[in-house]
Order: sequence, then C-alpha cells, then structure tokens
Amino acid sequence: MSEQTVIEPEVTLELAKDHGLSEEEFEKIKDFLGRTPTFTELGVYSVMWSEHCSYKNSILEIKKLPNEGPQMLVGAGEENAGLVDIGDGLGCVFKVESHNHPSAIEPYEGAATGVGGIHRDIFTMGARPVASLNSLRFGDLETPRVRFLLDGVVRGIADYGNSFGVPTVGGEIYFDDSYEGNPLVNAMSVGIVKADRTASAIAKGAGNPVIIVGSETGRDGIHGATFASEEISEESEDKRPSVQVGDPFAEKLLLEATLEVIKNGGIVGIQDMGAAGISCSSSEMSAKGKSGMKIDLDKVPAREEGMTAYELLLSESQERMLVVAEKGREQEIIDIYEKWDLNAVVIGEVTDDENVTYSKDGEVKADIPADSLVLGGGAPQYVRETKRPEYLDETQSFDIDSLDHPTNHREVLFTLLQSPNIASKRWVFEQYDTMVRTNTVNGPGPSDSGLVRIKGTNKGLAVKTDCNGRYVYLNPRRGGQIAVAEAARNVVCSGAKPMAITNCLNFGNPYKPEVYWTFKEALAGMGEACRTFNTPVTGGNVSFYNENPDMAVFPTPVIGMLGLIEDLENHRMTPGFKGQDDLIYFVGAERRGLGGSEYLHTVHGLTTGDAPEIDLDFEGRLQAAMLSAIQQQKVNAVHDISDGGLSVTLAEMAIFSGRGAKVSLDELGSNSHEVLYSEAQSGVVVTCGADQKDELEDHFNDAKIPFQQIGSVGTEEEALVMDGLIEVSVREMVDLYDSVIDQAMQQ
Repeated sequence: MSEQTVIEPEVTLELAKDHGLSEEEFEKIKDFLGRTPTFTELGVYSVMWSEHCSYKNSILEIKKLPNEGPQMLVGAGEENAGLVDIGDGLGCVFKVESHNHPSAIEPYEGAATGVGGIHRDIFTMGARPVASLNSLRFGDLETPRVRFLLDGVVRGIADYGNSFGVPTVGGEIYFDDSYEGNPLVNAMSVGIVKADRTASAIAKGAGNPVIIVGSETGRDGIHGATFASEEISEESEDKRPSVQVGDPFAEKLLLEATLEVIKNGGIVGIQDMGAAGISCSSSEMSAKGKSGMKIDLDKVPAREEGMTAYELLLSESQERMLVVAEKGREQEIIDIYEKWDLNAVVIGEVTDDENVTYSKDGEVKADIPADSLVLGGGAPQYVRETKRPEYLDETQSFDIDSLDHPTNHREVLFTLLQSPNIASKRWVFEQYDTMVRTNTVNGPGPSDSGLVRIKGTNKGLAVKTDCNGRYVYLNPRRGGQIAVAEAARNVVCSGAKPMAITNCLNFGNPYKPEVYWTFKEALAGMGEACRTFNTPVTGGNVSFYNENPDMAVFPTPVIGMLGLIEDLENHRMTPGFKGQDDLIYFVGAERRGLGGSEYLHTVHGLTTGDAPEIDLDFEGRLQAAMLSAIQQQKVNAVHDISDGGLSVTLAEMAIFSGRGAKVSLDELGSNSHEVLYSEAQSGVVVTCGADQKDELEDHFNDAKIPFQQIGSVGTEEEALVMDGLIEVSVREMVDLYDSVIDQAMQQ
C-alpha cells in the first residue's frame, strides 16, 4: 500500500476530449462499461483508441492490401511482425515503424527508442535481429534546425544500434521543405528464426501467471501514443515527457534472456511493451486469447515513487516485456531473466472472464473488456471524407516544355551530384556499425540494397527501404505503385527475388479530406504493385498527423522490401563498373517525362508535373528478366535508374568503381534533357563482357524487353563521357559526391 492518497478527477466529456476522444467515442466507452469510466479507464481507452494503437482511421483501407501468399507463415496483424518462409526450416521476421513526433521534439532519444522498439517487435517473436535499416526525411539541409535534427537522429540511431549489436545495412534520406519541422524517422528491423520456434503475443489458460520483465517503469513516455496521434504545434515542445528514454545495453540483455526463455519453453505468450505500455500488451494478449487478466500494479517495479495506476498503465518506458507463463514454470522464467540482471516479477494472472482488471493500493482502478480496447474488436473504425486536392489540377497540367532548360549538361550533372538527395550519405552511415556479427555482404553506400548472409546456408537476405514522397504528392496512386516497384527493383538488381513487404504510412491529418483521399489512392497503388510482384504485405505502421504549423509533409508511404538470394556466391550483384571494355547497356522503358524529377527540383526549384510513368506489367517482366540474367551470370554490373535519371546512374556506376566510360545516348531519344534526367520507371543499366554480348542480347530479346548498347567501360584514368553532352573526370565526381553532407554538417 502506498502512503499517498490520490484523488482522481471527475470524468466528464470535457476531460475525454482533452484525452483526444470524441463525444461519440466517449458514449461508446460508457456503453461498453455500462457506466462512466474511471479516470484510469479513460486514460487506457484514450491510448488504446488513439490512431497510433487502433488504426481507427486507416484499418479499413489497410485491409484491402494483399496479405496472403505461399511464402507467408504469419500474416499482417496476427503477431508483432510478419513472418516469411525463407527455406531450410527458417523464417524471416521483419517490420518498419515510425518515431516521427518524438524525433521532432527530442531527436536523439526519439530516434534511439524507435530503433529499440522495432527490434523488440522482432525478438519478441523469437527471432534474432540480423539487420537494421532506416528511412529518414528532413527539411532544407542549409537550415540550422534541420542540421540539429539530422545530427541528433543519426547519433540516436547509431548509439542505440551500435551498442545493441545489430548492423545497419541500408536506408535512405531525403531533404525537402515539406518535412521542415516534422521530420520522418522510420526504423526497420530484420530477424531470422527457426520456423518452429516462434513465440506468440497471446494470453490464455486461467491461472497462468503474468510476469513483467526488463527495466523498471518510470514516467517517461506517458501518452506517447496519443502524442503520436496529433499534429506538431508550438505546444509540442512541452510534451518532452511523452518521449521515452532508451537503454541499449538493457535491451541487449533483454534480447538474450528472451531468446533463451523462448528456447527453454514454459511460456504461453510474450509481447513487447511499446506504445501504451502495460495497457496495450495486457489487453491485446488477452483479446487474442479470448481471456482476461488481473494485474496488481503495486507489484510493478517502478523507478519513481508515488506513481499512480494511470501512470503505470500508460508509461512507455523502454526495454520491458509482458510474459504469460505456464503455471508452475514461472520460476524457471524468472531465474533466466534474473541471470541476465533483469527484473522479472509476477504481477498477475490470466482469467477466463475476458476483462483486464488493474488494481492498486488494494482497490480496482480499471475493469475493462479486453476486446473493447483493441484493433479488430471494439476500437472504432472510420472511413473519412475524401476530396481530390485542387493543387493536382495545377501540377499535373504544368507545361514543363515551357521552362528554359540549361544547355550545359556538365554543370547540371554537377548540380545533381551535389543535391543532398543524391550525394553520398557517407557522413551518416559511417557513424553506424555496418559489419557487427560479420554477416553483412552489401552495406550502405555503393549497393542497390542491403544484403546479409544467412549463416549455415549459401543464401542471403536483400533488404531495402524506399519511397519518393514527391511522386506520391504529384500522383498518389502512381506514387504508391512506384514506391513498391522501385523497392522490388532494387533487391532484384542485387540478385534477389522480392518476397514480401512491410510499410510505414506517413501522412498528414486524416480528418482533412484531401489528406485522406491521398492516403486511399496511395494504398490502392501499393496494393496494385504488390499483386503484380507477388509481394504480400506482412504488416507495418500508420503514422498520421505529420504536419507542422505551416503544412503537411509529402505523403510518404515507405516500403520495406525483403528479397531472397538462393546462391549468394554466384548471384550477388553490385552496381559499380567491373572490367575494362565491358559493354554498357540500357535496358527497359523509354526515357520520357521530367515531372517530379530531382532535375526539376534542384535545377528549377520546382516540384510539379505528373509523377514518372510506370507500366506495372512491363515492370514485372523487366524484373523477372533482369533477375534471371543475373542468376545465369550474363551480366557483370547492374544499377537501376532512379533519382537524377540516367545521367546520375552512369555517374554513380563510375564513382563506385573508379572507372570512366564512353557512352552514346543518341538511340535513346532526341530530347537530351529527358534522356539524361527523366525518372521514368522500369529502367536499368547493365554491363557485360564482350564474350557475353550475344547471350545477353538473346536473353532480353526472348523476354521481349527493349535494350540498347550505349557504350563501354574505360580505365581508372579515363573520364565519363556522354557523347558530346558531358565529359567529367571520375575524381571530380567523387570529390563532389562525397563532400556535400559532410561540409553541410560542419557549418
């Protein structure tokens, strides 16, 4: 019994609205309970029915995404993350989540705890994390505040990931004014598990003990879920307590202890305490098992005195788990966690009444039907009003030919290589440990996707995060298609077959009809692409309310793509030029259109036009032909065409290898600006030896994929020459490409 008497405020509609609940939702809560909720119950409903936990404004659209396939072992929404069959009795668990709002307010801890949280989702299922990725968005790099945010976010990711001991093998960073004040920080984790040794987030078996394990509970992170379900404003700075504080060393202990416990047996279910803390884990596990729980909050290890039931239930303190043990085996589990110097305390038991009941100081503080709290149960589900944004009429009708295009293509290429969206991200990824555990094959930098070996096999996992928010802004459906297509193309260009995706859907306020229309269109495009590439959606995260006081961010549905290489030794592919005199081919669709391109943005200061063209059927055939060419060892280097167009693709292949090349682009079109800078999809550059020429051409002819020999690879002393349009030494390009972000961060 605590000595302090806490008088809870009277629960009214006004108080419910202060908690982010509507009048309709408040009435629905009263219907579920048959009475007015207590203050603690109101707090629990407010976090569980927040957008961050309930997906109340998104779930009906998410359900339209394809989520089935023969490779799927655990589908979307079934567990903490999806599980895909990768053969040899192994499964891959992977997921991406956002920590946008916390990172806008406290970039270091916001990013660090985002990394910690996503790893816990992976090892809670019994998988050992083997790779990390991230997808980051910031405002103008010339702005001091943006550099402060970038520095804090990168240090947070690095310090947590490096200490925890999982390599960061890939990622992406974009800079645009739309992300000013509301950065996007999405973290992805990938793990491997024996398919018959996974754990479930479930509670069942009346009388089975409930154990809280890991770190003590504090006041950090209270209402973090609701904080993530509202717009950034001038008052957001006052919500620093909603940002959790992480301890990667405690998480490393928690990882090893949890994997040992799962291997040892004796557990019924286990779940990470992420958003909404004890409230979430206890109610979701109970609802899944059609059971209930009785929790004694006095037994929860707390690091601060006088914490109330409300605070203990809503705290999002990091590095904690909830475990349901088989009755009689709880001491085995406690002993394992204590061996790893972690708390492990029985705080309750499973019941058969399907209610979660929380007591403190000998008094019941909350008694709630578990199913009423959760996604798929009583949590509300809405379809919001939609309206096509008026700005699309202007942007999609913009006459790009009316622009005065520069004719000095050498200077344009230099300008593009110095764009922070294209330039080397070395300043970022050199702060990450990319090689810990020694399984990294392709790390960040000169590769189209990250690649890690699967120990004990000759297989590898190719992983990639991808999305161009500019495309989604200009054409939401097509932008959603391209996000999936480009992520798939990137793993194919590394030699892997696309298997499945996870996603992090970063959008503005769903109550604004234009935002919700964009959201629905983008998801429709994603679904169309996933069906084309047979890449089901394993799960993910929705992050709404990404707006600062001036604007919403570009709609940014980040795709986390998983691919599998069956023969790592022979099928792995990289983008840098290889041998002197290798032949260079362009393969794919015509280079048409400049809408949404980095060229328009960087050279003309415009984000306009329509998103790049894409034919999903053709893209699927191109990827299949490209993958088989790699597997049959008909190519020596492969690089997809994306930001900056063909000119940047060729420049990067030269930069990554240190070799020059001579190319002629006359056969690709008469409009030199489109040929060089169009970001039209379904385009790849490949190289092969002279002895492979006939075989490679026959291969693409048989697949009915257009191709054109455009040049040959030179020596390390030679320049990159594009038939009279551009001539530049590789050394000059390297110096420009490598220095941009480093110099900006030294300001």
